[in-house]
Amino acid sequence: MATSVRRRVQKRRENLRALGLRPVQIWLPDTRGAGFAEECARQAKLTAESDQADRDLNVFLDEALTDLDDLLPQEP
Repeated sequence: MATSVRRRVQKRRENLRALGLRPVQIWLPDTRGAGFAEECARQAKLTAESDQADRDLNVFLDEALTDLDDLLPQEP
């Protein structure tokens, strides 16, 4: 007899709990919602404008990239 979907889900959750995991519920913005794309564009524009106004930001980002380059293996 085939295992019911409900029983399989329950078994999977029990196995995950046995591994020390717990379920959580995360609510995210609905990307299909009216105005979502416009709000993303608005926030991206504000971020870009803020980045342009922050003279130290590019220096900081360049230094961060240099730090990453030091950590990554170099190609022969």
